[in-house]
Amino acid sequence: MLGVLLAHVRPFACEMDRPTPMFPTRINNTPCRPLRLGTRGSTLARWQANWTAEQLRAQGIAVEMVIIATSGDIIQNESIVSIGAPGVFTKEIQRALLENRIDLAVHSLKDLPTEPIAGLALAAVPTRASFRDAFVSLMAERIEDLPRGARIGTGSLRRKTQLLHHFGNQYHIEDIRGNVETRLRKLKQGAYEALILAEAGLLRLGLADSIRSLLEPPFFLPAVGQGALGWEVRTEDRQTAEVLQPLNDPATWAAVFAERAMLRKLQGGCSAPIAALGMVKDATLTLHGRILSLDGTNAFDATQSAPLSDNPETLGINVAEELTTLYRP
Repeated sequence: MLGVLLAHVRPFACEMDRPTPMFPTRINNTPCRPLRLGTRGSTLARWQANWTAEQLRAQGIAVEMVIIATSGDIIQNESIVSIGAPGVFTKEIQRALLENRIDLAVHSLKDLPTEPIAGLALAAVPTRASFRDAFVSLMAERIEDLPRGARIGTGSLRRKTQLLHHFGNQYHIEDIRGNVETRLRKLKQGAYEALILAEAGLLRLGLADSIRSLLEPPFFLPAVGQGALGWEVRTEDRQTAEVLQPLNDPATWAAVFAERAMLRKLQGGCSAPIAALGMVKDATLTLHGRILSLDGTNAFDATQSAPLSDNPETLGINVAEELTTLYRP
Protein backbone atom coordinates (compact mmCIF):
# COMPACT_ATOMS: atom_id res chain seq x y z
CA MET A 1 0.00 0.00 0.00
CA LEU A 2 2.75 2.45 0.96
CA GLY A 3 4.61 1.79 -2.27
CA VAL A 4 1.50 2.57 -4.30
CA LEU A 5 0.88 5.79 -2.40
CA LEU A 6 4.43 7.06 -2.73
CA ALA A 7 5.13 6.28 -6.37
CA HIS A 8 5.43 9.21 -8.77
CA VAL A 9 4.97 11.95 -6.18
CA ARG A 10 3.57 15.12 -7.73
CA PRO A 11 4.55 18.42 -6.11
CA PHE A 12 1.85 20.40 -4.36
CA ALA A 13 0.72 23.44 -6.35
CA CYS A 14 0.50 27.04 -5.19
CA GLU A 15 -2.38 29.36 -6.01
CA MET A 16 -0.78 30.12 -9.40
CA ASP A 17 -0.27 26.39 -10.16
CA ARG A 18 3.46 26.84 -9.64
CA PRO A 19 5.13 23.54 -8.57
CA THR A 20 6.58 23.70 -5.06
CA PRO A 21 8.21 21.17 -2.73
CA MET A 22 5.98 19.84 0.04
CA PHE A 23 3.65 22.47 1.58
CA PRO A 24 5.68 25.69 2.11
CA THR A 25 3.91 28.83 3.21
CA ARG A 26 5.53 30.91 0.45
CA ILE A 27 7.69 30.25 -2.62
CA ASN A 28 9.23 33.30 -4.32
CA ASN A 29 6.67 35.43 -2.43
CA THR A 30 3.82 33.43 -3.97
CA PRO A 31 1.42 32.21 -1.23
CA CYS A 32 0.67 28.48 -1.25
CA ARG A 33 -2.41 26.75 0.09
CA PRO A 34 -1.64 25.04 3.42
CA LEU A 35 -2.34 21.39 4.05
CA ARG A 36 -5.94 21.15 5.31
CA LEU A 37 -6.15 18.87 8.34
CA GLY A 38 -9.61 17.54 9.23
CA THR A 39 -10.57 16.59 12.77
CA ARG A 40 -13.47 16.25 15.16
CA GLY A 41 -14.10 19.14 17.51
CA SER A 42 -13.74 17.44 20.89
CA THR A 43 -10.93 18.53 23.19
CA LEU A 44 -9.14 15.20 22.73
CA ALA A 45 -9.55 15.24 18.95
CA ARG A 46 -8.21 18.80 18.81
CA TRP A 47 -5.22 17.74 20.92
CA GLN A 48 -4.49 14.95 18.46
CA ALA A 49 -4.88 17.28 15.50
CA ASN A 50 -2.71 19.98 17.08
CA TRP A 51 -0.01 17.42 17.83
CA THR A 52 -0.15 16.25 14.21
CA ALA A 53 0.05 19.84 12.98
CA GLU A 54 3.10 20.45 15.17
CA GLN A 55 4.90 17.46 13.64
CA LEU A 56 4.13 18.72 10.12
CA ARG A 57 5.07 22.32 10.86
CA ALA A 58 8.41 21.06 12.16
CA GLN A 59 9.01 19.93 8.57
CA GLY A 60 8.21 23.43 7.30
CA ILE A 61 4.67 22.50 6.19
CA ALA A 62 1.87 25.05 6.60
CA VAL A 63 -1.24 23.53 8.19
CA GLU A 64 -4.84 24.71 8.39
CA MET A 65 -7.20 23.03 10.87
CA VAL A 66 -10.71 22.13 9.68
CA ILE A 67 -13.19 21.14 12.41
CA ILE A 68 -15.87 18.66 11.32
CA ALA A 69 -18.86 17.56 13.41
CA THR A 70 -19.61 13.83 13.23
CA SER A 71 -22.87 12.05 14.00
CA GLY A 72 -21.25 10.59 17.12
CA ASP A 73 -20.56 14.12 18.36
CA ILE A 74 -24.02 15.43 17.55
CA ILE A 75 -26.14 12.57 18.94
CA GLN A 76 -25.37 12.38 22.66
CA ASN A 77 -28.55 10.81 24.08
CA GLU A 78 -28.12 7.33 22.59
CA SER A 79 -25.53 4.58 22.95
CA ILE A 80 -22.85 4.23 20.28
CA VAL A 81 -24.28 0.88 19.15
CA SER A 82 -27.82 2.21 18.77
CA ILE A 83 -26.82 5.17 16.56
CA GLY A 84 -25.21 3.01 13.94
CA ALA A 85 -21.55 2.30 14.62
CA PRO A 86 -19.09 1.68 12.97
CA GLY A 87 -18.00 4.96 11.47
CA VAL A 88 -20.03 7.12 13.80
CA PHE A 89 -16.98 9.29 14.58
CA THR A 90 -15.33 9.13 11.14
CA LYS A 91 -17.84 9.10 8.25
CA GLU A 92 -18.25 12.86 7.95
CA ILE A 93 -14.48 13.42 8.07
CA GLN A 94 -13.92 10.77 5.40
CA ARG A 95 -16.60 12.37 3.24
CA ALA A 96 -14.81 15.72 3.50
CA LEU A 97 -11.60 13.99 2.44
CA LEU A 98 -13.25 12.37 -0.57
CA GLU A 99 -14.84 15.69 -1.55
CA ASN A 100 -11.43 17.39 -1.41
CA ARG A 101 -12.47 19.73 1.40
CA ILE A 102 -9.52 18.52 3.46
CA ASP A 103 -6.17 16.88 2.58
CA LEU A 104 -5.56 14.80 5.69
CA ALA A 105 -7.86 13.17 8.25
CA VAL A 106 -6.67 12.52 11.81
CA HIS A 107 -8.41 9.57 13.48
CA SER A 108 -8.21 7.71 16.74
CA LEU A 109 -7.59 4.32 15.15
CA LYS A 110 -9.97 2.57 17.52
CA ASP A 111 -12.78 4.65 15.96
CA LEU A 112 -11.81 4.01 12.33
CA PRO A 113 -13.79 1.18 10.65
CA THR A 114 -11.64 -1.58 9.17
CA GLU A 115 -13.55 -1.93 5.90
CA PRO A 116 -11.66 -0.02 3.19
CA ILE A 117 -13.29 2.95 1.47
CA ALA A 118 -12.61 3.38 -2.22
CA GLY A 119 -10.42 6.40 -2.81
CA LEU A 120 -9.02 6.55 0.74
CA ALA A 121 -5.97 4.96 2.38
CA LEU A 122 -4.31 4.90 5.77
CA ALA A 123 -0.99 6.56 4.92
CA ALA A 124 0.90 6.52 8.22
CA VAL A 125 0.64 5.71 11.92
CA PRO A 126 2.84 7.49 14.49
CA THR A 127 4.27 5.81 17.58
CA ARG A 128 1.50 4.40 19.71
CA ALA A 129 0.68 5.92 23.09
CA SER A 130 -0.58 3.74 25.94
CA PHE A 131 -2.97 1.00 24.83
CA ARG A 132 -4.23 0.35 28.37
CA ASP A 133 -7.61 1.04 29.92
CA ALA A 134 -7.66 3.05 33.15
CA PHE A 135 -9.80 2.69 36.26
CA VAL A 136 -11.09 6.06 37.43
CA SER A 137 -12.92 6.46 40.74
CA LEU A 138 -13.33 8.79 43.69
CA MET A 139 -13.87 5.96 46.17
CA ALA A 140 -11.53 3.08 45.27
CA GLU A 141 -8.01 2.44 43.98
CA ARG A 142 -8.92 -0.75 42.10
CA ILE A 143 -12.08 -2.28 40.68
CA GLU A 144 -11.87 -5.03 43.30
CA ASP A 145 -12.12 -2.39 46.04
CA LEU A 146 -15.51 -1.11 44.90
CA PRO A 147 -18.52 -2.04 47.04
CA ARG A 148 -20.92 -4.58 45.62
CA GLY A 149 -23.54 -2.93 43.42
CA ALA A 150 -21.28 -0.01 42.49
CA ARG A 151 -22.08 1.63 39.15
CA ILE A 152 -19.29 1.53 36.58
CA GLY A 153 -19.75 3.73 33.52
CA THR A 154 -18.49 2.76 30.08
CA GLY A 155 -19.68 3.29 26.52
CA SER A 156 -17.80 0.25 25.25
CA LEU A 157 -19.30 -3.21 24.80
CA ARG A 158 -15.76 -4.63 24.86
CA ARG A 159 -15.12 -3.11 28.30
CA LYS A 160 -18.54 -4.08 29.59
CA THR A 161 -18.21 -7.75 28.63
CA GLN A 162 -14.68 -8.03 30.04
CA LEU A 163 -15.92 -6.55 33.33
CA LEU A 164 -18.81 -9.02 33.34
CA HIS A 165 -16.43 -11.88 32.54
CA HIS A 166 -14.16 -11.09 35.48
CA PHE A 167 -16.68 -9.84 38.05
CA GLY A 168 -20.05 -11.30 37.04
CA ASN A 169 -23.01 -9.44 38.57
CA GLN A 170 -20.91 -7.91 41.36
CA TYR A 171 -21.26 -4.44 39.80
CA HIS A 172 -23.78 -2.55 37.68
CA ILE A 173 -22.16 -1.81 34.30
CA GLU A 174 -23.98 1.22 32.90
CA ASP A 175 -23.73 3.07 29.60
CA ILE A 176 -22.21 6.54 29.49
CA ARG A 177 -21.83 9.05 26.64
CA GLY A 178 -19.94 12.29 26.20
CA ASN A 179 -16.33 13.37 25.91
CA VAL A 180 -13.76 12.65 28.60
CA GLU A 181 -14.45 15.86 30.52
CA THR A 182 -18.21 15.21 30.49
CA ARG A 183 -17.73 11.69 31.81
CA LEU A 184 -15.46 12.87 34.62
CA ARG A 185 -18.03 15.51 35.54
CA LYS A 186 -20.77 12.86 35.74
CA LEU A 187 -18.51 10.82 38.03
CA LYS A 188 -17.98 13.81 40.33
CA GLN A 189 -21.75 14.46 40.34
CA GLY A 190 -22.34 10.97 41.68
CA ALA A 191 -23.91 9.36 38.62
CA TYR A 192 -21.30 6.59 38.80
CA GLU A 193 -18.89 5.19 41.34
CA ALA A 194 -16.24 4.47 38.71
CA LEU A 195 -15.39 4.82 35.02
CA ILE A 196 -13.26 2.85 32.60
CA LEU A 197 -11.45 5.17 30.16
CA ALA A 198 -8.51 4.91 27.79
CA GLU A 199 -5.28 5.87 29.54
CA ALA A 200 -3.96 7.51 26.36
CA GLY A 201 -6.79 10.02 26.24
CA LEU A 202 -6.40 10.95 29.90
CA LEU A 203 -2.66 11.46 29.49
CA ARG A 204 -3.08 13.56 26.35
CA LEU A 205 -5.53 15.82 28.15
CA GLY A 206 -3.31 16.23 31.21
CA LEU A 207 -5.70 14.25 33.40
CA ALA A 208 -3.29 11.60 34.66
CA ASP A 209 -4.17 12.46 38.27
CA SER A 210 -7.66 11.01 37.74
CA ILE A 211 -6.24 7.51 37.10
CA ARG A 212 -6.41 5.18 40.12
CA SER A 213 -5.03 2.04 38.48
CA LEU A 214 -4.48 0.45 35.09
CA LEU A 215 -6.17 -2.63 33.63
CA GLU A 216 -3.25 -4.60 32.28
CA PRO A 217 -3.23 -7.23 29.54
CA PRO A 218 -3.91 -10.09 29.37
CA PHE A 219 -6.45 -9.53 32.19
CA PHE A 220 -8.03 -6.71 30.18
CA LEU A 221 -7.31 -6.38 26.45
CA PRO A 222 -7.72 -3.04 24.65
CA ALA A 223 -9.75 -2.16 21.60
CA VAL A 224 -8.20 -2.65 18.18
CA GLY A 225 -5.95 0.35 17.54
CA GLN A 226 -6.40 1.83 21.02
CA GLY A 227 -3.81 4.48 21.82
CA ALA A 228 -2.78 4.88 18.16
CA LEU A 229 -3.53 7.68 15.70
CA GLY A 230 -4.18 7.05 12.03
CA TRP A 231 -3.53 9.52 9.22
CA GLU A 232 -5.82 8.99 6.24
CA VAL A 233 -5.41 10.54 2.78
CA ARG A 234 -6.87 10.23 -0.70
CA THR A 235 -5.16 7.40 -2.57
CA GLU A 236 -4.18 9.69 -5.46
CA ASP A 237 -2.69 12.30 -3.11
CA ARG A 238 0.81 10.84 -3.06
CA GLN A 239 2.40 14.08 -1.92
CA THR A 240 0.55 14.18 1.41
CA ALA A 241 1.39 10.51 1.92
CA GLU A 242 5.04 11.29 1.36
CA VAL A 243 5.25 14.12 3.89
CA LEU A 244 3.77 11.77 6.52
CA GLN A 245 6.37 9.05 6.06
CA PRO A 246 9.03 10.51 8.40
CA LEU A 247 6.39 10.37 11.14
CA ASN A 248 5.37 6.75 10.56
CA ASP A 249 6.43 4.18 13.19
CA PRO A 250 6.98 0.75 11.57
CA ALA A 251 6.39 -1.23 14.79
CA THR A 252 3.11 0.54 15.51
CA TRP A 253 2.11 0.24 11.85
CA ALA A 254 2.61 -3.54 11.92
CA ALA A 255 0.83 -4.00 15.26
CA VAL A 256 -2.29 -2.04 14.35
CA PHE A 257 -2.53 -3.47 10.84
CA ALA A 258 -2.47 -6.98 12.34
CA GLU A 259 -5.16 -5.98 14.84
CA ARG A 260 -7.32 -4.36 12.18
CA ALA A 261 -6.99 -7.34 9.82
CA MET A 262 -8.13 -9.62 12.64
CA LEU A 263 -11.14 -7.42 13.37
CA ARG A 264 -12.07 -7.10 9.69
CA LYS A 265 -11.98 -10.88 9.25
CA LEU A 266 -14.07 -11.52 12.37
CA GLN A 267 -16.68 -8.90 11.55
CA GLY A 268 -17.58 -10.88 8.45
CA GLY A 269 -19.39 -13.43 10.62
CA CYS A 270 -19.18 -12.32 14.23
CA SER A 271 -21.05 -9.58 16.07
CA ALA A 272 -19.48 -10.36 19.45
CA PRO A 273 -17.27 -7.96 21.44
CA ILE A 274 -13.66 -8.14 20.22
CA ALA A 275 -10.36 -7.07 21.78
CA ALA A 276 -6.79 -7.31 20.51
CA LEU A 277 -3.23 -6.25 21.15
CA GLY A 278 -0.25 -6.47 18.82
CA MET A 279 3.23 -6.15 20.30
CA VAL A 280 6.66 -6.05 18.67
CA LYS A 281 9.73 -7.47 20.41
CA ASP A 282 13.05 -8.60 18.93
CA ALA A 283 11.79 -8.27 15.34
CA THR A 284 8.79 -10.49 16.13
CA LEU A 285 5.15 -9.37 16.02
CA THR A 286 2.81 -11.13 18.46
CA LEU A 287 -0.94 -10.70 18.26
CA HIS A 288 -3.32 -11.61 21.10
CA GLY A 289 -6.99 -11.62 20.15
CA ARG A 290 -10.11 -12.14 22.23
CA ILE A 291 -13.82 -12.68 21.55
CA LEU A 292 -16.39 -12.50 24.35
CA SER A 293 -19.97 -13.62 24.60
CA LEU A 294 -22.46 -10.77 24.89
CA ASP A 295 -23.20 -11.60 28.53
CA GLY A 296 -19.50 -11.85 29.34
CA THR A 297 -19.78 -15.45 30.50
CA ASN A 298 -17.26 -16.79 28.01
CA ALA A 299 -14.00 -15.41 26.63
CA PHE A 300 -12.02 -17.06 23.84
CA ASP A 301 -8.37 -16.17 23.29
CA ALA A 302 -5.82 -16.85 20.55
CA THR A 303 -2.19 -15.74 20.33
CA GLN A 304 0.18 -16.14 17.39
CA SER A 305 3.51 -14.65 16.33
CA ALA A 306 5.29 -13.93 13.06
CA PRO A 307 8.48 -12.19 11.91
CA LEU A 308 8.08 -8.42 11.74
CA SER A 309 9.17 -8.62 8.11
CA ASP A 310 6.07 -10.65 7.21
CA ASN A 311 2.78 -9.08 6.15
CA PRO A 312 1.07 -8.20 9.47
CA GLU A 313 -2.37 -8.60 7.95
CA THR A 314 -1.66 -12.30 7.37
CA LEU A 315 -1.03 -12.71 11.09
CA GLY A 316 -4.27 -10.90 11.88
CA ILE A 317 -6.26 -13.15 9.56
CA ASN A 318 -4.66 -16.27 11.05
CA VAL A 319 -5.57 -15.22 14.60
CA ALA A 320 -9.12 -14.42 13.48
CA GLU A 321 -9.49 -17.85 11.92
CA GLU A 322 -8.30 -19.52 15.12
CA LEU A 323 -10.75 -17.45 17.17
CA THR A 324 -13.57 -18.43 14.82
CA THR A 325 -12.92 -22.11 15.54
CA LEU A 326 -12.96 -21.46 19.31
CA TYR A 327 -15.95 -19.12 19.57
CA ARG A 328 -19.15 -20.57 20.96
CA PRO A 329 -21.86 -17.93 21.55
